[in-house]
Amino acid sequence: MIDPDGFRPNVGIVLMHPDGRVFWARRVRRDGWQFPQGGMNTDETPLEAMYRELREETGLLPEHVAVLGATPGWLRYRLPQRAIRRNDRIVCVGQKQVWFLLQFTGDEAHLRLDLTDKPEFDHWRWVDFWYPLEHVVMFKRGVYTSALGHLAKYARQVAGTQAIPQVALESRSRGRRPQHRRRSAEAARGRDDGSVG
Repeated sequence: MIDPDGFRPNVGIVLMHPDGRVFWARRVRRDGWQFPQGGMNTDETPLEAMYRELREETGLLPEHVAVLGATPGWLRYRLPQRAIRRNDRIVCVGQKQVWFLLQFTGDEAHLRLDLTDKPEFDHWRWVDFWYPLEHVVMFKRGVYTSALGHLAKYARQVAGTQAIPQVALESRSRGRRPQHRRRSAEAARGRDDGSVG
């Protein structure tokens, strides 16, 4: 299913440990790491697609997670030219995604990467919340920045501001490292001076 602009509807999943770290997985036979994601079927809502992809890619069931939040509307990224298959009848130029933040409530034994005939991932680990912004492939960084930027407020409600610090996300779109905000005495009294450390 590809929309008239060439974007395939898709869901992305940020699976968060209660301590604020997120599930980061390596794609099978590749060096790339990413969050779980996958295409939507024509008869699925984004929530239904998310639960299906969660099961297929991580082995988790709905009872192993709690939905904390989702991005409003679609976030889009374009595929690099080398990845666009021009011989297909309908050309897909990228993905449009709804992203979900899930709190992991199960046991690590519930995480299984080998439940399908063609697993998506062969290894996983927990990483700091903002770590993926520097380590996902370049063409997905804008969407990751938007998704994590939106979902961070929900993550902080569970893990707190120490685990999910404020970052200056505008620098991400220009390829620089995110800057962690320092809390000044004025900010602690409720007046943020906007300084970035």
